Amino acid sequence: MDLNSKKSKKNYDLTTGSVAKTLIAFALPFLFSSFMQAFYGAVDLFVAGRFAGSSAVSAVTIGSQIMYIVTSIVLGLSMGTTVMLGRKMGEQKQKELAQILGNSILIFFVLTIILTPLMLWQTTNLVALVQTPEKAVNEARQYITICSAGIPFIVGYNVISSILRGLGDSRTPMYFIGIACIINVILDFLLTGLFGMGTAGTAYATVTAQAVSFIFALFYIKKHGLPFSFTKKDICWKKSSVKGILTLGVPIASQDFLIQISFMVITVIANERGLVDSAAVGVVEKIIHFAFLVPSSFLSAISAITAQNTGAGKKERSIQTLKYGIYITGGYGILACILFELFPQAFTGFFSTDPAVIHSGNTYLRSYCIDCFLAGIAFSLNGYLCGINKSLIPFIHNVISIFLVRIPVAYMMSKMFTDSLFPMGLASPLGSLTSLLIILFYFKVIYKKTASHNNL
Repeated sequence: MDLNSKKSKKNYDLTTGSVAKTLIAFALPFLFSSFMQAFYGAVDLFVAGRFAGSSAVSAVTIGSQIMYIVTSIVLGLSMGTTVMLGRKMGEQKQKELAQILGNSILIFFVLTIILTPLMLWQTTNLVALVQTPEKAVNEARQYITICSAGIPFIVGYNVISSILRGLGDSRTPMYFIGIACIINVILDFLLTGLFGMGTAGTAYATVTAQAVSFIFALFYIKKHGLPFSFTKKDICWKKSSVKGILTLGVPIASQDFLIQISFMVITVIANERGLVDSAAVGVVEKIIHFAFLVPSSFLSAISAITAQNTGAGKKERSIQTLKYGIYITGGYGILACILFELFPQAFTGFFSTDPAVIHSGNTYLRSYCIDCFLAGIAFSLNGYLCGINKSLIPFIHNVISIFLVRIPVAYMMSKMFTDSLFPMGLASPLGSLTSLLIILFYFKVIYKKTASHNNL
């Protein structure tokens, strides 16, 4: 297929038309995809609780949290592919597009053969590391083992999705997720509910759904092709392509990994406060996870759009994309914060019926929710930075905010204020505020000095 064909332009061009409409239209499939993934994750918990008991809920919660770390690493690295393809798409360099795709396949193949046996080997240690309740240890180990066997499907789906998104198509990956969601929900009720397979049934449902989604993605690529020439000969190591993908992807994957680790550390801190506060923190983390789907989706969309426009030499359009992203995520963050402040019980009560857990969760949510606004803006800025090949900046400010602010503040507040979770909930907003200050410093001082010497 010709890169400059009308069909390719219609399907993949993010460099023309209304900036706001392009951003929203490209971000919405990201959002729907994220929502569907979160939804079938919630269904896993619901089915486990309904048919397999509290130990299964604990096992699935812990197991899915550990597996999400693996997924976040894959997603972070795949962002390198998305941005590199987006930039070369904007530059209309067909040969380099093929090289990037071929090297992405090789990189993620190597990642798969490293991650899969490593996770299978370290399952027992990982379960012990996160202080899994004794009654849930065996089930958590079983869940992680089964899901780890499905890592090739996780990697495969995300690689294909990153390729399509880098080329300007965020809608098709949404369909793949939709297929996985439907299959996962059906199999959850069949395997865990009808056949009584417990935690194993939930894990098998997840892996099967991922496998089918990956197969559909492969068939789609084979049937519809790509907007550039690609053959098996392009699957060979090319130093410049590997360096470009890893230079962008490794910092993103590292920061995503560290963010997930910080969540786990805060969970451990909460566990030390007792069952009620532990449950309350778990409930609020789920609420915030859903709330963050919007800024997270816009981060990914801004990265892809900025990369393509930067490649096309349309810097002003990239900046306009960032501005609209900040307006949208900032406005959304304010609205979410207001709702959580005024009606916290409407959200915490959805996940728990225990009055003590709801009360404790309400206080934690009221302080934590400030992060919806601060992190929303930070996410948009991070997306822009990744799109202009500056992914190291988000990595640096996240490392600083996590290890010097978020975790230390959460720990100190937990020890100093044992009767309320409100102070502990301020740790995340303070971390995001720190990140924002570092980003602003970068743009005001460093970026301004280098912009005149670099054609970004």
